[in-house]
Amino acid sequence: MSETINAAVEAIAAKLDGGFDGTAKFVIEDEGAVYVDGDTVREASDDDAADVVMTADADTFQEILAGDLDPTAAFMSGRLKLDGDMGTAMKLGSALS
Repeated sequence: MSETINAAVEAIAAKLDGGFDGTAKFVIEDEGAVYVDGDTVREASDDDAADVVMTADADTFQEILAGDLDPTAAFMSGRLKLDGDMGTAMKLGSALS
């Protein structure tokens, strides 16, 4: 697991204390992906299906996880791409803020 993916897994797990209702995959360009399923956060595999897939570069994800960038603002500016259920993405964005 890359250092970036490992740090993302730890940061997301800490922010989602108590779990998350749904599944999500964070694809960090040129690094890998993180999978969230309930209260489990781990490195994603290619076979992991999710309610929503969010894709961005490493800098954008770091800014979101640090609280320096609102996930909605990242999406609206084109820095964060979504594929799947928008409602799940909004719940996850609120949990990460």
